[in-house]
Amino acid sequence: MRKLGTIDLEILHLAINENGTFNENNLENSELKRLGVGKILDSLATLKDRKMLSLNKDGSFSITNLAKEILWSKNIPTWAKILRLLQVKSCNMGQMEDILKISKNELVEEIEKLRKSQFVLMSPQRLEDKLVKVYEILPEGIEEIDKTETEGFDKINFGEMKSEVEILSIIDGLIKEIQDTTLEQTQKDSINEKLSKLKDKLEI
Repeated sequence: MRKLGTIDLEILHLAINENGTFNENNLENSELKRLGVGKILDSLATLKDRKMLSLNKDGSFSITNLAKEILWSKNIPTWAKILRLLQVKSCNMGQMEDILKISKNELVEEIEKLRKSQFVLMSPQRLEDKLVKVYEILPEGIEEIDKTETEGFDKINFGEMKSEVEILSIIDGLIKEIQDTTLEQTQKDSINEKLSKLKDKLEI
């Protein structure tokens, strides 16, 4: 994935909001105005050099397919879009809905999977006298999304991960119970060896 900074994200998000193309007036009426003309021009030039924006004859800019592939492509699963976004900045649910253009229901379901897998952390923060859930990516989440660059998105299956963890927990419990039984030690060793081999075959 092409790495994005927070300003890069803000500019590309503006393009998405403007149906792919924005001009000077759109920039003037956006939050980007706070950065000043110099910073905006530098950021636009950098994104153009990285082939994430194309300059049109009328002076407007259009987001490229290369840039869309980062967060807005149908080829990218929702969980991966969430992790990629959180690599750039921590977000609350409203921000994720707005940036990714994905429904809250779908986001909630995917975030819960990520949270249970220890890829994402939720922490309550006060915003305008309200407590808001803010999500940030954890080191395990960074590692997982980075692996998709070489392995693709099919290697991870949250449902399978959960069931395998549960199976391992059961096996560990059985091994402990066997040690407490009155079986002969040779029988205990034989059963434990078989259970250990079963554990080794499970991939998490």
